[in-house]
Amino acid sequence: MRFFILFLTVVLAGCSKRDVLVIGMDATYPPFEFMDEKGQVTGVSVEIGREIAKTTGKEVEFRNINFDGLITALRTGSIDLVISSMTANDERRKSIAFSEPYVRTVLSILAAKDAPVQGAEDLKAPGRRVVVRLGTTGEAWARKHLPQARIKALDLDASCVMEVVNGNVDAWVYDQISIMNYHKQHPDKTRALLAPVHADEEFWAVGLRQQDAELKARVDETLARMRKDGSFSRIAARYMAKEQEMLKQQGLPFVFELDAKP
Repeated sequence: MRFFILFLTVVLAGCSKRDVLVIGMDATYPPFEFMDEKGQVTGVSVEIGREIAKTTGKEVEFRNINFDGLITALRTGSIDLVISSMTANDERRKSIAFSEPYVRTVLSILAAKDAPVQGAEDLKAPGRRVVVRLGTTGEAWARKHLPQARIKALDLDASCVMEVVNGNVDAWVYDQISIMNYHKQHPDKTRALLAPVHADEEFWAVGLRQQDAELKARVDETLARMRKDGSFSRIAARYMAKEQEMLKQQGLPFVFELDAKP
């Protein structure tokens, strides 16, 4: 039985490579990848995936997979690409390849409405209350740069957001795109301070198997064409109009503007 299952998996993976481009994503991160009211995966990442499929001349299939299982699914051939708001970092490059980037993001601040916080420098005041999500770059930055703050580390986004909403902390340090999204959900209780808290930037890219050089060339070709023909602008207008306006109001470049100065 185990042999039959293994054989069937190999056959199906081979068929998907020949006929269908199979893209994995964790559909829990709107507006990039999420489930619509009909139970279908949708969002910015889906639009990018469809454009890549057009370039390859294949049909496309999207699979909703927990984020921590995406790289394994890619390496074992269950999927052909990962498009899931994934940061291209050195640790992941040890096991998979990445396309050219398509999003730039930074750490920023979700502040409680009445908190005495206007930027990163204000978080350094003695006794400032800051929440972070466990294991994130936001936690690492806070513990290194905010020695006088009272730092609370929690393991869920929702828990961190509610700490800010309820006024239990002054601020949450997290990625810029998430900060915008959560501020939209709680506009009367929070403020999105989107300027980067430090100079380091993170870039999202499409994940591929290291041996798939031809597919990588097709993906990079697609992303370059989308930047040139206005596809990213159209996608932003459909899914991220409020986020684009928030960044504009604070004098900051939009996440697709990779060459602009933050």
